[in-house]
Amino acid sequence: MMDCRLLLALCMLAAARAAIAALVTAATPAPAAAPLELEARIPLGDVHGRIDHMAMDVARQRLFVAELGNDTVGVVDLAQRRTLRTIGGLREPQGIGYAASTDTLYVANAGDGTVRLYQGADLKPAGQIALGDDADNVRVDDPAHRLYVGYGSGAIAVIDTASRQSIAEVPLRAHPESFQLEPDSGRLYINIPDARQIAVVDRGEGKLLTTWPTAALRANFPMALDPVHRQVIVIFRHPATVGVFDARTGRLLSSAAACGDADDAFLDARRDRLYVSCGEGLIEVFAHRGEKFESIARITTSPGTRTSLFAASADRLFLAVRAGGAGEAAIWVYRPSP
Repeated sequence: MMDCRLLLALCMLAAARAAIAALVTAATPAPAAAPLELEARIPLGDVHGRIDHMAMDVARQRLFVAELGNDTVGVVDLAQRRTLRTIGGLREPQGIGYAASTDTLYVANAGDGTVRLYQGADLKPAGQIALGDDADNVRVDDPAHRLYVGYGSGAIAVIDTASRQSIAEVPLRAHPESFQLEPDSGRLYINIPDARQIAVVDRGEGKLLTTWPTAALRANFPMALDPVHRQVIVIFRHPATVGVFDARTGRLLSSAAACGDADDAFLDARRDRLYVSCGEGLIEVFAHRGEKFESIARITTSPGTRTSLFAASADRLFLAVRAGGAGEAAIWVYRPSP
């Protein structure tokens, strides 16, 4: 028979080991959640080729998708997570914008240089505005009833959304890519990659104020604004870089490596993060550290998937995934983690 003292010692040893194990478990942090978590995949149907930009009707929870290679626009019901319909008869739709004040969808077509209009809940065709070749990015300033469209060999068209007419044009040195409207200053910041510059426009006067040279940084396509810190955030493809510029002076404050073939970038002001979608098949997430951005995650998507939309009202990042290696064309919905 085992000695009682030996049995007691063994019991105490086992209890001590259990206590130490509990302490170690408690002291070991749980794995950090990814900053973006894939929540859903919404099929777009029989859609092939390149997919470009997106816009959202917040009130109806609809997402509009410019299906450039398909000559269509997809209309996605986000609440039911399904494609409601497809608008056909377009010519390489690229930019897309929705004006809630007039309940109008605007679609810029690269193929014929027109902006097509669609009205109301049923998206009834409501005319078109001819600009020129390669109508591209669209931005809506709804309070001012203005629509801005980049097009041609170098211009921004200003459209009055009340009269539905082009009322002004801002000439530029080359074709504009992403551009952003700063709400308080009335400035418009424009990426012009072929001229290796960023242009600054006064929206009120409709004139070019200045240009910032990008020096050794080339192919500046995506852009985001941080109005709180007065920063212009530009993503370059050559070399793949996040550049942070002072919005008042144009001085380059910092730069950091980024994923390749970037086409969209969005600032998540609630979490002070930057989301960059890249054609190499990644979403790169950066944390904002004052004048710098620090990469905190690279999330694998699908090669050739470049365009996205972060909707702060829905607190979701929508990624347009073309048909191919990842299956059929779809919108991948990402939920930001705390």
